[in-house]
Amino acid sequence: MKTLDDFNFEDKKALIRVDFNVPLDDEFKVGDATRIRAAKPTIIKVLEDGGSCVLMSHLGRPKGVEDKFSLKHIIDKVEDILGVEVIFVNTCVGEEAEEAVKNLEVGQILLLENLRFHEEETAGNVDFAKQLSKLGDIYVNDAFGTAHRAHASTAVIAQFFPEKKCFGYLLAKEIKSIDKVMKTGEKPICAILGGAKVSSKITIIDNILDKIDHLIIGGGMTFTFIKAQGGKIGDSLVEDDKLELARSILEKAKAKNVQVHLPVDAVIADAFDNNANTKICAVNEIPDGWMGLDIGPETEEIFVNVVKDSNTILWNGPLGVFEMSNFENGTKALGQAIADATKAGAFSLVGGGDSVAAVKQFGFEDQVSYVSTGGGAMLESLEGKTLPGIAAILA
Repeated sequence: MKTLDDFNFEDKKALIRVDFNVPLDDEFKVGDATRIRAAKPTIIKVLEDGGSCVLMSHLGRPKGVEDKFSLKHIIDKVEDILGVEVIFVNTCVGEEAEEAVKNLEVGQILLLENLRFHEEETAGNVDFAKQLSKLGDIYVNDAFGTAHRAHASTAVIAQFFPEKKCFGYLLAKEIKSIDKVMKTGEKPICAILGGAKVSSKITIIDNILDKIDHLIIGGGMTFTFIKAQGGKIGDSLVEDDKLELARSILEKAKAKNVQVHLPVDAVIADAFDNNANTKICAVNEIPDGWMGLDIGPETEEIFVNVVKDSNTILWNGPLGVFEMSNFENGTKALGQAIADATKAGAFSLVGGGDSVAAVKQFGFEDQVSYVSTGGGAMLESLEGKTLPGIAAILA
């Protein structure tokens, strides 16, 4: 696996695919700069070698050229984080872009305009990729968030750099972190899957059952499993067409000696509202008119003990509606248990939008081993799929 460390960038122009797809507010200010910060080590390495950087990224899902999706809006934030002036060019291919690259001096950074202003990017157009390839001497992919897309700048472009392509530090770290769970993890290995639907996690469960020792299930998908076993779930979220699937997952896990841990009690409410009436009851005895919105204290204790006894931990999906303060306790307690296990020597990987939001909200971001920057890409990795952006560098 070729990384930045396999190259010296002195007098070279690194064409780096970054993932600067960051949220902007109504005044075009960056709401969360995590992805920009994550790209910093790669960019600084190139500059310190005596090279220059040409950065390309997408932002949002524009229909043609739309000013609100212009990368010019993030220049100030990128400069602030990198501590280096950023030159901007309002296109990403053609004479203007090529001229800007030609004039780029050692130690300088050039940011190209939004790749997705051109439909050829998402179409994986070869000619568009070839035009992009003219803008650098060495191609670096550091955009894990788009590694599962066969786009021009992530998968197609690599063929034009047969010997001069590599992974950036961020993407290399993402690959190693997922491998630590899926291939080299120290047992016992515990996977925590939460969120709303079993259907969105079924391929992950299928793929990881051979690798894990414990499977903790929480969040809305709990109730599909509970109902599948004959439990009463009141008005809780359920996928009635997935009951048989839930039963088959439990049978598969048993056959593979994987211990499945389902909630035994729940915090229930009479409305999906932070101010609703609440009480605690057995997870399989929820009365009509009530719904489960968090795990209960007994479940919390069981889950925490499983996590603390694990040496490798994967967390994807919250255990309750943590966005509401009255239903955040289960997710918060789990985050604390993972932080404690990590401090004691376990390896912990957190990924998926809601889980990442939870660790940030509760301040655990720096207390786990790794927080993935790519939601969809991480999920597809866990499903066992080959990601086009990764395969292109390895080819």
